[in-house]
Amino acid sequence: MQPATQLSGQTRFHGHIVDVVAGEIFPGLIEICDGNIASIQRTPTAPPQWIMPGLIDAHIHIESTMLPPSEFSRLATVHGTVATISDPHEIANVLGMEGIRYMIEDGQRGAVKFYFGAPSCVPATCFESAGATLDAGQIGQLLQSSDIHYLSEMMNFPGVIHGDAEVMKKIALAAASQKPVDGHAPGLRGKDVATYIAAGITTDHECTTLAEAREKMALGMHILIREGSAAKNFNDLAPLIQENYARCMLCSDDLHPDDLVKGHINLLVKRALALGFEPMHVLRCASLHPVRHYHLDVGLLQAGDPADFIIVDNLDDFNVLSTCINGTIVAAGGASLLPCQPATTINHFLACARTGADFRIPAAGSQIEVMVAMDGQVFTRREVVEATVEQGEVVADIPRDLLKIAVINRYQSDAKPAVAIIRGFGLRRGAIASTVAHDSHHIIATGTSDAAICKAVNMLIREKGGICAVDDDSSMQLPLPIAGLMSDRDGYQVARRYAGLNRFVHDLGCPLSAPFMTLSFMALLVIPALKLSDKGLFDSEHFAFTPLWRC
Repeated sequence: MQPATQLSGQTRFHGHIVDVVAGEIFPGLIEICDGNIASIQRTPTAPPQWIMPGLIDAHIHIESTMLPPSEFSRLATVHGTVATISDPHEIANVLGMEGIRYMIEDGQRGAVKFYFGAPSCVPATCFESAGATLDAGQIGQLLQSSDIHYLSEMMNFPGVIHGDAEVMKKIALAAASQKPVDGHAPGLRGKDVATYIAAGITTDHECTTLAEAREKMALGMHILIREGSAAKNFNDLAPLIQENYARCMLCSDDLHPDDLVKGHINLLVKRALALGFEPMHVLRCASLHPVRHYHLDVGLLQAGDPADFIIVDNLDDFNVLSTCINGTIVAAGGASLLPCQPATTINHFLACARTGADFRIPAAGSQIEVMVAMDGQVFTRREVVEATVEQGEVVADIPRDLLKIAVINRYQSDAKPAVAIIRGFGLRRGAIASTVAHDSHHIIATGTSDAAICKAVNMLIREKGGICAVDDDSSMQLPLPIAGLMSDRDGYQVARRYAGLNRFVHDLGCPLSAPFMTLSFMALLVIPALKLSDKGLFDSEHFAFTPLWRC
């Protein structure tokens, strides 16, 4: 960890101690020595500040913040985050083992304690082209490392249910290493979810309804209540904290930089407290439970623990006053005390420039399948509509909000783009594109014309990664030179640029609150219903490709 400014060399902290282990709050004095808590003494009174264990994101892809781990630290510690359970499968899909090593090494330059997992599904499915593959042998190597703490989300739930040999071997390797296995089972119910959990999978962050979460809890699962930039499930799942807090944790999953600037897990704690939930229950979800479930070396405000804690003004407003990690104050007064460090860049990008003709859809019928994007969700719906055809080709129909969407393989120079129709982005002109496209991270674009899509795609090809938006006579972009996923710039500058891009896209007519985040999930085949891979339109409910035309 890079040195941060200590508050006048402060080693004693006086306030109301929130002991999440014993379940009590009392006035006390904490003494720090060599980065650990030397003692905690009870006092008759205390100043009006509350000292408690730091907050932990129980499931996040750091890459989704568009920042490398060291820069993520600068922004997240301001909000009281001291540790994350981090799945590096985004960069692993681009660069394999090299990408995972990059995340671990860069994370060691920051303050936050990053607990990385071994990505279980690289590629996520066999129905897409990834930049790398991690087989069971490589997963076994990772799980033997002290830098790897769990098997990351098992997205291949059909493989678990049907006992796929490679999938089951990965789970067995995690069990042999005595490391937890994270789940990913959107909408899975009944006999199938029972089989999935019986395989040894212990968590799920994909629940969207109370009924689904309760069923999984009853079978022994821990439910991670998620609130990210695209998937927002807190409002629906928050009652679980009141019903069965012992099996709840809090997570963001995917969080874009403009949202990270505003807050992190602290915002979920604040919302739960505002609902009147027992503070001790809420704070245990945000600290104690992930520490115990993942066996983390994160302090819980006990004598002898690492001095990882936060100080807040009160348990109503829950404003984070300062954050301490390993005895060092790393954020105070709403500002980071960590330096911005230049990041090295690595990448895997071979795509070549395109022409508008690459995005044509020849007419082959009258009715066409349509992906329907929804605000605040990573799911899509499917519709069948009458195609708008001109001169023998399907064209975008702006009044009906029917746009073209394309996925272009970035790991090959001449692969043919996959093109389909999408509703929900609402663009009135122009196009948007991104090389953040879960999980293989090809180029994904949607727009109002072939020419606009081509213009956006070629901007990203020139930069070898990033996000952009284009209009007839204007454009805006954010380069992402680290694997086409992350920026090497100051995190606050990245957040401002990203927010500006969102405003530009909204000016183009898009009603979605997080258009780029939503776009990035339109290629994620393991989430229903229709998605688009670089190989074609995919039916996630039947786990098979599906024709674009409805005969």
